[in-house]
Amino acid sequence: MKRRWYPIVLSLILHGSQVMAQPVGWTIFRDRLGTSVELPADVFSVVRDTERGRTFVTSDGRAALDVYAGPNKRGETPAQILRRTVPQSRLRLTYTRVASNFFAISAPHEGRILYRRCNFDTRMIHCFDLTYPLEEKRAWDETVTRISRSLRPL
Repeated sequence: MKRRWYPIVLSLILHGSQVMAQPVGWTIFRDRLGTSVELPADVFSVVRDTERGRTFVTSDGRAALDVYAGPNKRGETPAQILRRTVPQSRLRLTYTRVASNFFAISAPHEGRILYRRCNFDTRMIHCFDLTYPLEEKRAWDETVTRISRSLRPL
């Protein structure tokens, strides 16, 4: 009889923390302003409504995902908003991507990482901020990427 579970056990032993850090169940959150984003339901178990949107928090409070949207009253492009809102601290950014319809930035701050992505449609800006411990960056990389790529206006 073949032991098919050997590779699984070996994988868990060799890559235990990485395997365990990856989310298992994903869900889609949609708000009343037309924002849609995938999030790992097994990671963010606490939900709070805020003035500007909804916040999802890990049970231990070490990571949070804020999802929000608002009107683009000034009709600004992603590049214009970044120039206005992050004028001098741009040197602190460790990641910046700006396109015609979105921006994504990341920066360390006081032992944490802030990753922000905002997508623009014709009238609204749909965003999320994800904060998590700096020492867990590698464990969060795939999760951050999936959340970021899933952000959409409905």
